Amino acid sequence: MTEELAGKDNSIFVGTKPFMNYVTGVVIQFTTKDAQEVLVKARGKFISRAVDVAEISRKRFLKDQIKIKSVHIDSEEFKNKEGKDVHVSTIEIVLEKV
Repeated sequence: MTEELAGKDNSIFVGTKPFMNYVTGVVIQFTTKDAQEVLVKARGKFISRAVDVAEISRKRFLKDQIKIKSVHIDSEEFKNKEGKDVHVSTIEIVLEKV
């Protein structure tokens, strides 16, 4: 999974880095880079962390400044190293300025 913080497309890919790195990434996108929307993405076991990142950003750091625009869930199918078909859940949370 890609773990880079927001690129030009204002996306935050949640993974194994410390939790606050992702929250900081969201806050920076909205404040320093003046983004209108930020997309928080995650797969598998990182989905709950992505939800926490969105909620902490919205309720604590940017209170009354951003809201959840939409949430998209899906699953991806691929073959693992052993050749088995595997399904991995995904989530995309779109945050927008109020």
